[in-house]
Amino acid sequence: MKVIVDLCVVPIGVGVSVSKYVAACERVLGEAGLQTRLHACGTNIEGEWDAVFGAIKRCHEVVHQMGAPRITSTISVGTRTDRNQSMDDKVRSVEAKLAGAAARD
Repeated sequence: MKVIVDLCVVPIGVGVSVSKYVAACERVLGEAGLQTRLHACGTNIEGEWDAVFGAIKRCHEVVHQMGAPRITSTISVGTRTDRNQSMDDKVRSVEAKLAGAAARD
């Protein structure tokens, strides 16, 4: 089953800056061959359910190996059975509606 996930991994007990941990997770997701889109508060991930959640598990393993004693993650999950939809499809749909509203103004 295809899934689109929004993931935010927050290592606890490592100080204020967490960018090196985010970069490590981005590498894990890339190595898993998943489509991703990094944003200011997390990462959107697109792929098959087992591959995505396996990579999320691996992110936790890697961040712990880097010395984080605790991790908290926020995960939002979306699936569809009526049709295939990518992250790009979802964004384009909203952008088209915004463009239509701007044309009416």
